[in-house]
Amino acid sequence: MVVRVGGNMHPSSGNVTTCGHSSPLMKRSLRELLLLPHRKLERRLNDLLAKQRQLNAIKSDVEMKIKIELRLGRCVRQEVENWLLDVQTINGKIQSIDERTQNLSCFSRGHLGKQVSQTVEEVKEIIEQGRFTGALVIDDPSTAGVPFQLEHLEGETAVIADIWKHLMSDEIGMVGVCGMGEIGKTTIMKHIHNKLLEETKTKPLFEKIIWFTVSQDFNITRLQQDIADAMNIEDLPKPEQKRAAVLRNELRQIRHVLILDDVWEGFVLEKVGISIPIFSNGSRLVLTSRSKVVCRSISCCEIIEVSPLSNEESMNLFLAHTGRGILKVPSLEEILGDIIEECDGLPLAIAVIAGSMKGIYDVVDWRNALTELGDHITSVKGTDKEIYGPLKFSFDRLEDSNIQNCFLYCSLYPEDCRIPRVELIEYWIDEGFLERGSRQQLHDRGHTILNRLVNNYLLEMAGDDVKMHDLMRDMALYIKHPYFMVKAGTGLKDLPSKQKWKDVKKVSFMMNMVSEIPPSLSPNCQNLSTLLLQNNESLKRISESFFQHMHSLSVLNLSYTSIEQLPNSVSNLETLNALVLRGCKELRYVPSLEKLKALRKLDLQVQVLKRCLKVGNVGKSNVSQLMY
Repeated sequence: MVVRVGGNMHPSSGNVTTCGHSSPLMKRSLRELLLLPHRKLERRLNDLLAKQRQLNAIKSDVEMKIKIELRLGRCVRQEVENWLLDVQTINGKIQSIDERTQNLSCFSRGHLGKQVSQTVEEVKEIIEQGRFTGALVIDDPSTAGVPFQLEHLEGETAVIADIWKHLMSDEIGMVGVCGMGEIGKTTIMKHIHNKLLEETKTKPLFEKIIWFTVSQDFNITRLQQDIADAMNIEDLPKPEQKRAAVLRNELRQIRHVLILDDVWEGFVLEKVGISIPIFSNGSRLVLTSRSKVVCRSISCCEIIEVSPLSNEESMNLFLAHTGRGILKVPSLEEILGDIIEECDGLPLAIAVIAGSMKGIYDVVDWRNALTELGDHITSVKGTDKEIYGPLKFSFDRLEDSNIQNCFLYCSLYPEDCRIPRVELIEYWIDEGFLERGSRQQLHDRGHTILNRLVNNYLLEMAGDDVKMHDLMRDMALYIKHPYFMVKAGTGLKDLPSKQKWKDVKKVSFMMNMVSEIPPSLSPNCQNLSTLLLQNNESLKRISESFFQHMHSLSVLNLSYTSIEQLPNSVSNLETLNALVLRGCKELRYVPSLEKLKALRKLDLQVQVLKRCLKVGNVGKSNVSQLMY
C-alpha cells in the first residue's frame, strides 16, 4: 500500500481505493510512521541522559577523592585535570542537544538522532577514561623545602618526642611510623617536617629536608624524578639503574632527612637510588604506612605506632573545630560526650563531624546527629564519603575478595566486642571464605589472614582475641549497606518487621534478649545466606513460618539459645551448609535433615543429639558428607 499525505490512496495489490477518506487502519499506519522518528529519538535521548548521570556520578566521586587527597604541597594530575575539562565540555554539549529537542520538526529528528548516538559513544569513552586506578594528585616540586600549613594537632606529644629523639640520635637511621588510616600519621610528620626546617636555620644539622607522598600508585621512575626535582638535578638518564646511580651519588654528598609519606608496599631503596642511612653518612629516612609489614620489608630499625586519641584529647580536638561556645549550652554536654565516643579517638572522624556541627546550638540537631552516627545512617552532611573514603583505601588494597569478606564478616559482631580468633576462623570456614583443605590448612590460612588484617590496622589485637575499631566497623557496614542487617548486642527484644528484610544477605542479631520469633514474622528474603541468632539466651520458640522463604540460607547459628525444638521448616533449607547448635542444652527435637544435601557441618553436643529422638531421620548418606 502506498500512502500520500493529503491525497488519495491507490491500491497496489487489489486493495480498495478511498477518495478523500482514510480507513481507521490507514490512519493508524500513518500516525505510526510519523511517530517513528520521535520514538527513536526519545530512546536515544534516554540512553544519553542515563550515561550522563553515570558520568556525573563518577565525576562527583573523583572530585570528592581529590578533596580528600589534596593538601598543601600537592597538585591535581594533569591527566585528571584534562578529564574534568572533557566532562565539562560534554555536559555542555548534552545541554545544547536537550534545548534543541524542545523546538524540533519531525523532519529534523533523524539528523539529531545520529548526533545523540555519537554523543552517547563519546560519553562512554569519557566514562572509561575516568576509571583512574592510582592517586589523583601528585607532589608539587616547587614546594620542596617550604613549611606545611599545619593542621591542629591534639595529643601525640609522646609519639613526636619519640620520632624526634631518633632523628637526633646517630643510633637509628630509619624510622617507620605506623597506624590505621587517618589516625594522624601525616599530620604528625608535617609538624616534624616544619620543626626540622626551623632547626636547620639555626643549627645546620641537616642540609636538606625532602618530603614525598608515595601513595597507592607507587612508581620507581616517578619517585626518582621527584627526588631529582627536589635536588635540582636536571636530565636524569632514562635507564632505571643509571638514574638510581645518579641519585645515590647526589644524596650521599649531603646530610638529609627523607620523609616518605603514605607508603603502601615494600620496595628496594637501592633500586630508587636511596642509600640505607648509616652512622657514617648522618642522613635519616622516615616513612609512614598503614602496615607494619611494609615498614619491616624496607628495613626500618624502629617502628613507632600511632594510637587513637584519649577521650580528653578527642574532646579538645572537637572543640578546636566547633569552638568552645557549645559548652555554654548545658543540655549539649552529655550528647557531645556520646558523639565523641562514637568517633572512637580517630582524628579524621572528629574533625569532619565537628566541622559539620559548627555553629549549631539546637539540642534537637545534636540528638539527630548522634542517632544517625549510632545507626550508621549516612546523611550527616556528607560525612560518609569524607570519613569512610580514606579508610576504604586499606580495605581496597586487600584485593583478594575472600580476605575482604573475612574483614567485613567481623562487623556482624557487636561494637567493641572481643572476637576469639578460633571462633572467627570457624565461622569463616562455614562461609566458605577459606576455600577447601584439611582442618589444619584452613585454620592456618585463617590465622594468616587475621595477622594480615592486624598488621594493616584493619583489626586490633585484644589479648589473644581481636577486635574491630568502631570506625572500621562503621566503614564495613557502610560498604555492605543495605545487604547487611546488624543489630548485634543492642538489647534487642523483638526482631525487625519483615519489610526490613527485603534485600539483606547477612543478618546478625547475636547477643540480644530475643525470647520468641512469632508466627506473624515470615520475612520474604530470597537472598539471605547467613542468619546469626547465637547468644540470645532467652530464645525458646521459633515459629514454623519463620524459615519459609529463606531458600538461599547457607549458615544458621542458634548457639547458646534456649530453644527446645527446631521448626520442621528447617528440613526444607536445602542450601544450608552449616547448622550450628552448640550450647543448646534445652534442645529436644531436631527434624529430619535428610533433604539437606548441601549440609557440611552440624555442630551439636553429643548428649543433646542422643536426646533428640527424631534426629535418626537424618539420612546416612547425608551424615557421611558432613565435614565435622
